[in-house]
Amino acid sequence: MRQRVSALAKTVLLFACLVYSIGHSAQTQIEKFVPGSTLEGVSYFLPRTALRVVVKAEKKTVTPGEFNMYAFKYMRIQNVPVQASTTWSVKEINVFPYGLPDKDKAYSLKLKSRTVAPLVSLSHDGLLLGINTEVSEEQLPPIPENRLIQKGISLEDTRRYMNREMLQAGSAAKMAELAAREIYDIRESRDALVRGEADNSPKDGEQLKLMLDNLDEQQRVLGSLFLGSTEISEIYYVLDIVPSEEVDKLVLFRFSKWSGMVDSDDMSGEPYYIEIRKEGTLPASSLDAKVEEKKGKLQRAVYYNIPALSKVRIFNAQSTIVEYETPIAQFGHQEVLSNVLFDKMADTRVSFFQSTGGIKEIKADKVK
Repeated sequence: MRQRVSALAKTVLLFACLVYSIGHSAQTQIEKFVPGSTLEGVSYFLPRTALRVVVKAEKKTVTPGEFNMYAFKYMRIQNVPVQASTTWSVKEINVFPYGLPDKDKAYSLKLKSRTVAPLVSLSHDGLLLGINTEVSEEQLPPIPENRLIQKGISLEDTRRYMNREMLQAGSAAKMAELAAREIYDIRESRDALVRGEADNSPKDGEQLKLMLDNLDEQQRVLGSLFLGSTEISEIYYVLDIVPSEEVDKLVLFRFSKWSGMVDSDDMSGEPYYIEIRKEGTLPASSLDAKVEEKKGKLQRAVYYNIPALSKVRIFNAQSTIVEYETPIAQFGHQEVLSNVLFDKMADTRVSFFQSTGGIKEIKADKVK
């Protein structure tokens, strides 16, 4: 199973399909309307709110040491790993809302002869972002790259720190004995350097640090012959969701301690659920009193969304991992702005939330 959509995510499509044909969106990539142009209007989409769920997981691989059976005899260390193992855990889950063009909500903003030709800001996929004001398109946070947090220690690494006597030993037991003796010698040398009692104690603090770091690395690598080594990686999964209705307890993904994220029908994984609840419709933005009066009298022009505030919860059998409130466009309803807002007597500037299509800000000034 791929660990990333397009790169390192697994995509889950819930309630609605994320991919559909937008058709004529290429013809609506219009950022500015110039007075005197023959263009009659600008087409745009209202969004559906999608949720991007980013799951940060940790993969831990333990490799037993070559001399693990001698760990207690020579090092007095118990309970060292004796078998290789890989375990996974969920470390963090984040939710990011974003807007997708709703193919059922495509409109044209037609410019009348008595109106001020507006500047129309659109996203790259045709979502209406602003009228008479430039609005920058918002981008989802980049998906983090999988990364190695702690590198394991290989057999080749351990051989680099073995002396000739160890490498020429006739048995594993003898090699283990000599490796343990070398570790004790390293510890004594380190203690002598720290106390300033070593014959070759450096005068310079930076040089002392370099010597101590080198001894620590030798001890770490040789110690892994008994203790084993652990390699830790951060792995990211991405799930994109477009809710079409409220849900109580839907399996978002399954996660196995031994395999990481698995298919939703794979019972080897523990289920992680999502709950999406509508809390209430957000109120419409407050407009200037004169604008409200005009809006009630004249014809409609611009459609926009009034989303519903919703609560998103992600949880498993043990606890709630995420509680997140966000407006969702498809749980609310549509409204309209009047043509008169953009007539020659008013300088009206409107910006919209990209993820919901709701009004972010509206300003109307009388043209002098």
